[in-house]
Amino acid sequence: MDRKALEYHVRGILEAIGEDPNREGLLETPSRVAAMLEETLEGTAYSNHEIAEMFGKTFESHCFADSEEAVVMKDITVFSYCEHHLALMYDMKVNVAYIPRGRVLGLSKIARICDMAAKRLQLQEKLGRDICEIISEAADTPDVGVKISGSHSCMTARGIRNASSKTVTTTFIGKFRNNSDLKKLLDD
Repeated sequence: MDRKALEYHVRGILEAIGEDPNREGLLETPSRVAAMLEETLEGTAYSNHEIAEMFGKTFESHCFADSEEAVVMKDITVFSYCEHHLALMYDMKVNVAYIPRGRVLGLSKIARICDMAAKRLQLQEKLGRDICEIISEAADTPDVGVKISGSHSCMTARGIRNASSKTVTTTFIGKFRNNSDLKKLLDD
């Protein structure tokens, strides 16, 4: 990311909304916002393949060899930004399930994959697809399911201002597509 450009444009936004970027409370705002964007949009710098490589640490597991059993991790907390309004997507909970093929991902790696994939401008539906793709590659399995529930400030804080609305998306690949028992693993 170009930090100097970010600072310049944040200063311009402050001026455009009628603020004085030279007043005491705003003097460091362009720098702070640039640092925040570098941190919260870090995933923009990586492809799904690179994230899979980064967090693809697996362990041999004989428990799952030739099995239809799944690893399920629920309530992974992430946040992201809507690409349409740059609005915060918050209170997001990600449930991930996959069927291992002789190897399992470290549990922290699943949460790290979800976190890094969320650090991009996007839509919730795309986030689910990205997490599925990354988990599939990292765990070397075609069988992955992802369910995401979250609030979108473009719905809760502006426009219709429906503060209690939640958006739920599901993404299923492999055996999760047609197996209702596997899909139920992702329910809350």
